[in-house]
Amino acid sequence: MSLLLSMAAFALASSISPGPVNIVALSAGAQFGMRPAMRHVTGAALGFTLLLVLIGLGLNQLLDHWPWLTESIRLAGVAFLLYMAFRLAADDGRLNADKPVVPPTMLYGAAMQWLNPKAWLASVAGMGLFAAAGDAPSVWRFAAVYFVICYASVACWAYAGTFLRHYLNEPARVRLFNRLMAALLTACAAYLLLT
Repeated sequence: MSLLLSMAAFALASSISPGPVNIVALSAGAQFGMRPAMRHVTGAALGFTLLLVLIGLGLNQLLDHWPWLTESIRLAGVAFLLYMAFRLAADDGRLNADKPVVPPTMLYGAAMQWLNPKAWLASVAGMGLFAAAGDAPSVWRFAAVYFVICYASVACWAYAGTFLRHYLNEPARVRLFNRLMAALLTACAAYLLLT
């Protein structure tokens, strides 16, 4: 039982801490409500779990042989974060604008995890701790625990965002909120560039 608790504690610490996926979940909850934000949450949890399983089953060995691939993933993740930050910062904040506003999709949530260096680091570190031998039962057990914790953690950020909805009833407030989220994403990108 203590192994499962250790797995859960690692998953919680990695999943609940601020990062780009959680910032987008917060923003989606604030702008679109809980139900639409849950598509992003589901995609993020599934995308991360797939990454975790693949790392556990040997993808990390491939990355060890091709270090340039790891660096490419990191740079693509930084570029993606900066693109999302730009889109948020450029938004005019009009709530009932003529343009269609679309909440993040499941695919968007999954792609964010695959472009998120924090997700790669958590996957490699977690599998190194709990399934270093690469045996399938350990990999799947850790992935199952992580999925539940990751889903709940990202959902908490989306839920927190729903509480901000009633404050975002004016374009000026939406612009301010979007620019704060853009600044956080830019800070995440800068941190990833410097590490």
